Formats: sequence, C-alpha cells, structure tokens
Amino acid sequence: MIIATTESIPGKEVIAYKGFVKGSTIQAKHIGSDLLAGLKNIVGGEIKEYSDMMDKARKVAISRMVKDAEGMGANAIVAMRLQTSSVMNGAAEIVAYGTAVVVKE
Repeated sequence: MIIATTESIPGKEVIAYKGFVKGSTIQAKHIGSDLLAGLKNIVGGEIKEYSDMMDKARKVAISRMVKDAEGMGANAIVAMRLQTSSVMNGAAEIVAYGTAVVVKE
C-alpha cells in the first residue's frame, strides 16, 4: 500500500478514486507511566513512555486505515492526515484518514 500526504503520487497515475478511509484508536495512560511522567515534569526531558504510546497508537490507526482501503480494492491512499484529540482525562484518540485510490502499477 502506497501512502502519501500529497494529493497525488509522483510517477503514478490515479485510475480510480475509491473514497474516504479512516482508522482510529484510543489510548489511555498507564499509572506507571504517569509516575515516571511526573518525575520528568520536575527535571525536564522527553517523556519516552508517552512518546512510545503515541507511536504505537499512530501505527494502529494507520494499519486500520490501510485495512479499510484494501477492503475497497485500493492500492494507495492520498492526502493522508493524522489527527489527535483528547477524549477524556488521560486518554487520547488518534485518527488516520485519507482518500483511497487505485494507481496504475
């Protein structure tokens, strides 16, 4: 599956538009991560546990979007975007979305 954040894929011709596709997941913080984050808040620096959690969430959301596109018979996704929103205190939703297309091989 080709995934592009652009409206087209250089060197590829879009021969069919299949439609809007998306994938999402909601991730909640872990109490152990919260304790470590609290310490980082005092001394500064990257909160690796949260970075890892969000990286995993992005991968899950993108994987679900790809599955949606494959179900439509697409072999590429254009105009792909990621969006994050807070769902509740301690939980965030990651949404991956774009347009499923068929490109000439």
